[in-house]
Amino acid sequence: MTGRLARYKDLAWFAAKYGRADFVTRALHGEESTSADPSAAEAFAKDLESLGPTFIKLGQILSTRADLLPTAYLDALSRLQDNVEPFPYEDVERTIREELGVRVSHAFVEFDRLPIAAASLGQVHRAVLRGSRKVAVKVQRPGIREQIDRDLAAFKDIAVVLDHIGAAKNVDVTRVLEEFRRTLLAELDYREEARNLVTVAHQLRDFEHIVVPLPVDDYTTARVLTMDYVGGTKITAVSRVEWTEVNGEQLADDFFRAYLQQILIDGVFHADPHPGNVLLTPDHRIALIDLGMIGRISATTQEQLFKLILAIGEGRGDDAANVLCVVAERREDFNESDIHRAIIDLVGRFQRTTMREMNVGRVMLEMSRCGAEHGLKIPPELTLLGKTLLHLDEVGRVLVPEFDVNAALRRHASSVMRRRMLKSATPANIFSAALDIREFAERLPGRVNKIVEALAANDLRFKVEVIDQGSIIDGLQKVANRIALGLVLAALIVGAAMLMRVPTTLTIFGYPWIAMALFLAAAAGGFWMAWTILAGDVVRKRVR
Repeated sequence: MTGRLARYKDLAWFAAKYGRADFVTRALHGEESTSADPSAAEAFAKDLESLGPTFIKLGQILSTRADLLPTAYLDALSRLQDNVEPFPYEDVERTIREELGVRVSHAFVEFDRLPIAAASLGQVHRAVLRGSRKVAVKVQRPGIREQIDRDLAAFKDIAVVLDHIGAAKNVDVTRVLEEFRRTLLAELDYREEARNLVTVAHQLRDFEHIVVPLPVDDYTTARVLTMDYVGGTKITAVSRVEWTEVNGEQLADDFFRAYLQQILIDGVFHADPHPGNVLLTPDHRIALIDLGMIGRISATTQEQLFKLILAIGEGRGDDAANVLCVVAERREDFNESDIHRAIIDLVGRFQRTTMREMNVGRVMLEMSRCGAEHGLKIPPELTLLGKTLLHLDEVGRVLVPEFDVNAALRRHASSVMRRRMLKSATPANIFSAALDIREFAERLPGRVNKIVEALAANDLRFKVEVIDQGSIIDGLQKVANRIALGLVLAALIVGAAMLMRVPTTLTIFGYPWIAMALFLAAAAGGFWMAWTILAGDVVRKRVR
């Protein structure tokens, strides 16, 4: 109870500081976000970082919500790091003994007491298994699950209050919190990350310049993850001298192509490839680490995302808007013409930037925000993909400062399309299509026979449904009557004009009486027709 009260105090301080901030009130009420001060965004990120691991993870997830936060806040939150002081080695030994059932000295030939990396959820030690296999062992921080459970319980209480008083008109706070809880608890289960390592390593097995460490199943549990040790340096820390020996262009192209395959072909991708999770190995390859966050995309969504990425890269704003409207859910305030104009303008501005400033991920995040502002409910995978592409661009520019995302898209678009078609041509799909064809072939003779018999008996009928057939016929009759009356009136006027030259002793206003009679008859008929048309319109409006 004391821990929860202390957490409520921290939350109250945070709410008092940011609860009335412009970006918070606009996000909660579904209003358009304005540009934000980058320094204020950085301060917000630092305050989140000071509140501990739960808030750090919350900030990292919020960095994918372009529909809620201004761009400056997305940038600040995407750079959140959770580097903290390591916990004592005695706690490492106790956790390994509890999880693996043996002492550290029995499980490993060597085990470094000092960690090579420490974060809010756990830390990593270098070790050697019996058999001389070098491994990295990630050990979960003691008590971290209990601390996160307390934080989530406090979040839940606040979410219930916010939903009850209607403080968040545009955000289902309870649903967002449930998504956050599920994501965070999955990250606390290291067995999930082990499965992610196996999945991504299998996907990228043909990329010789990319390395993904494989887990050691017998030494992996919910709180201990043992995987191959991959030596290397974070790409942001590699010296300029070493970069001169690296084929950065080849690495950047392979890296981008690998993620296109994950996203558009496999449907499972590493969702957090920021530069801190990418290493340059001593043999000048790229190593991916920390696969706790994985994104998944359905086959249908993959198709639409491929169209969207190509439309953005080629500057086709109208096509990009069409795809966005297809993949998103429409709210009551949706306005199709407004969203098309906004997306066309956004993609146009993107095309006018220089190559160094181009960023497909940034455009996708801006499109997500734009869609939310114009009545679209953006699927989470779209913003997660935008953040992933944003990080890909950052990594690409570290490897090659002039890395051209658009050129890479154009180079690999045909290859991706070909592989997607080959993937769909699986034995199961072919067999299913063959069954459909067989069923069609079996039923075709019977159906043709029925049509021929109906023709022979003069009994072939077509059923055509017409909306309110009687009203349509009545309307056509009225139109025909008015056309006929108009022709009669026109004939009267023409006849009157011709009779004007016929001399007669009886005149009206100095004109032949018969010509004037025809003119008056035509005028009366014209007034009568105008009156019936106007009166009919008034009656129809009242009926509606």
